Amino acid sequence: MAAFLSFELLYHRTDAFRRGNRLYYRNGRATLPGRVFARFWTSLARLGLVPSVLISLETVGAKSGQRRAVPMVLARHQGDGYLVSMLGERSPWVHNVRAAGGQAWIRQGSVREVRLVEVAAAERAPILKTYLAVAAAARPHIPVAPGAPLESFEGIAAAYPVFRIERVPSASRVAEGPVTQT
Repeated sequence: MAAFLSFELLYHRTDAFRRGNRLYYRNGRATLPGRVFARFWTSLARLGLVPSVLISLETVGAKSGQRRAVPMVLARHQGDGYLVSMLGERSPWVHNVRAAGGQAWIRQGSVREVRLVEVAAAERAPILKTYLAVAAAARPHIPVAPGAPLESFEGIAAAYPVFRIERVPSASRVAEGPVTQT
């Protein structure tokens, strides 16, 4: 595990990472190393062994019907939690959430069912700015510097889906099923 973390920290300091994170992603899709690291971080998040901003998001696959898990960075803005698609519209989890009407599960030690509500593009800019401040790994994928003025984020907001996390009352929760990590 220490070797994994050391590599990850060192990789984030390279030009390859800054030029689009090509080791982990190509054409908006995770590469083999990207999928391996996603499994690693998802497993740690599910156990609650990572900082509170890192979670495991579980969705039901739109085609497969199986639960899928991906590691995500939680952005907090004005008291609410948000999830941002750093790869834009092409992220499979975005398609899955929309197909499931917003139904998803968040794990960070324990599991809770949530409803993800898509935020209108006109309201995304301040959330994207907050997200980039905490999600260092997303910076190569979003073409605005974290310290840029809010107007810069308004220009790209429509290309990056943002979802507000809403709690689901415990009476309507669904039983857990097997999870496939992607």
